[in-house]
Amino acid sequence: MATTLSQSESFQGVPVDKAGYNKYAVRALIGAALSTFWSGALIFGYPGIMKPIWKTNIPATDGELGWIMTFVILSLGIFTFFAGKWHMKLGTRKSYIVGTIILVVCMLLVLLSASLHNVWILYLFAFLNGTASCFVYAPSLATVQQWYPHKRGLVTGVVNLIFGLSAAIMSPLFQVMYENLGYAGMNILIIVLIVVTNLIAAMLAEVPARTKLTDAQKAAGAQILEEVKNSATGAAPAPDVELKDALRTKSFWFIWLTWCFMGAAGISMVTLSVGYGNELAAQGFAVSAVALLTAFNLTNGFSRIIAGALSDKIGRNLLGSISFVLAAIGYFGLPFVANNFILLCIFCAFVGFAFGTLFAITAPLGTDLFGLKNFGLIFGCIFTAYGFVGGLVGPLLSSFVLGQTGSYTVVFTYLGVFCLLAAVFMMLAKPKKKVLVES
Repeated sequence: MATTLSQSESFQGVPVDKAGYNKYAVRALIGAALSTFWSGALIFGYPGIMKPIWKTNIPATDGELGWIMTFVILSLGIFTFFAGKWHMKLGTRKSYIVGTIILVVCMLLVLLSASLHNVWILYLFAFLNGTASCFVYAPSLATVQQWYPHKRGLVTGVVNLIFGLSAAIMSPLFQVMYENLGYAGMNILIIVLIVVTNLIAAMLAEVPARTKLTDAQKAAGAQILEEVKNSATGAAPAPDVELKDALRTKSFWFIWLTWCFMGAAGISMVTLSVGYGNELAAQGFAVSAVALLTAFNLTNGFSRIIAGALSDKIGRNLLGSISFVLAAIGYFGLPFVANNFILLCIFCAFVGFAFGTLFAITAPLGTDLFGLKNFGLIFGCIFTAYGFVGGLVGPLLSSFVLGQTGSYTVVFTYLGVFCLLAAVFMMLAKPKKKVLVES
């Protein structure tokens, strides 16, 4: 122990073991990132690969299969709050185990669907898939922020990066697994990989209060928190606020509205990019629909760590507003660059960057405003804006308007306005300016 203690440094009379504290913090970050991998892959990648297979084997229409993501988003709106509440009682490790059990049940349902040929089995898979992610995603964000109160944007960005990019990694592998192992073999292998990965994550990640730290390691954590609280940068978490008090603040509802509008605009691009690309290709333009979706997904993934780290430097509100304005420019510009494939990709990428930024900055902004203690509960309430409004209204409304008008210009215009509204609400959701009082 003597070799790890910084004997020249102490906090309130207790020797500080920064190396020991950092060891547990890094483990928690690795575990938190690992825990989200399969949830991200099974939400954003797996259904897309399996759709043509389900369409033939269930059988089901494109319209019926299109409801799968709706059930995922609905479950996120319901269970993110409860997962945050139960995380406070269960801790991170037990939350991961609950999420893993639910995820395994999901995959067993997928296996069952092959013999029952019922699309409602897939809807139940989708709903429970989203539920399982709630028990790993929100607890992971809470855990890494408690270990790294001075780098909350960066570490939540790492978690969001793995969650966002896992589908890009696994989608081609899902296809290879299906071709070589068949339907049942592929899903059984996925179940095994889920269990192994998430058990490793559960062994690594836990909140500091439930980790067996020495007094010197606890002193190191307390010193970091005290230093960031006394910093003039404004990067410190706020004093802890109870949920009922957070709901009474204007800032909470400004973030909630931001998620309604930017959530709707961001998730809509998943289907609109492909539809718009196919329409332009049918008109004779040199456009690849897949490339437009790829441009969106790449920036949606990488922006999560870039924006997270950058938000620690320039502030969440400013960064969010700038990115949302860029998304508005992307939507407004898409109808006018049909003959320029590069600009089409860039404009789709603008929307992807903003959508990833929304995920990256919300967690640390929440603790900027309301503290760390009740983060899971408050974050869950914020997420209802996406689960019940943005995530559902965006795709459904865009499909309806497109069906009524036949015009992508109309759809892109109102979604661009949504982005601008989100930029305004993000700027209004500012933490109170910190006042340093000299003793």
